[in-house]
Amino acid sequence: MTLTIEPADFADPALADFVQAHIDDMWPTAPPESQHPLSLEELQRPGVRLWVARLDGVLVGTAALSRMAGGDLELKTMRTEPAARGRGVGTALLERVLAEAGASGAKRVWLETGSMEFFAPARALYAKYGFVECGPFGDYGPDPNSTFMVRVL
Repeated sequence: MTLTIEPADFADPALADFVQAHIDDMWPTAPPESQHPLSLEELQRPGVRLWVARLDGVLVGTAALSRMAGGDLELKTMRTEPAARGRGVGTALLERVLAEAGASGAKRVWLETGSMEFFAPARALYAKYGFVECGPFGDYGPDPNSTFMVRVL
């Protein structure tokens, strides 16, 4: 199997379906006010960069970086297709976005993820790569359904 990671092509219909599946995955996990996935349109805003992972040409993962005030970055839309989990897709995406974040001159990468068991594998991956839990950042407020993490670059 060949894994590639490349900047997203927003004209790719598979990307629209993948992002919608990410949003759909979130709905049963928490109340709407505790959900913060970006839509396809929001992923195309200035200051947001999205990468896609493909296994043998099939889209199986996404990760985005969004520029925050002060030059820090927020990790957004990190998702691996359920059938591709456990194959290193998330690890490869995280390594790529952290390299991109470092090259951009950012000092920190922040993220918000769920506090429920569904998100435990994601939190473990982030911790393995040096993210530590912190309080809310940016426009987020305290939320028992959220775990906030930060990594100093």
